[in-house]
Amino acid sequence: MLTLWNLFEATLLCLNAVCVLHEERFMQKIGWGANTQTQGFEDQSSMKFQILNLVRSIRTVTKIPLIILNILTIMFKLLLG
Repeated sequence: MLTLWNLFEATLLCLNAVCVLHEERFMQKIGWGANTQTQGFEDQSSMKFQILNLVRSIRTVTKIPLIILNILTIMFKLLLG
């Protein structure tokens, strides 16, 4: 059964997954790294550019809140099962 807690956990896991993507190790292999050579001006309206901006923004904005939410979630799971 879908509850708010399950929805919160799924969102937390997805945010954690986005935050641990390493640009040099993972994203560079598929050509989405920060040092990818582009010819001319990069189209800032392209889907690739928008996804990279979203990943970088999520990583920047949610770093500290994710640490706190992960600690609270672990404590909640340990205390209440």
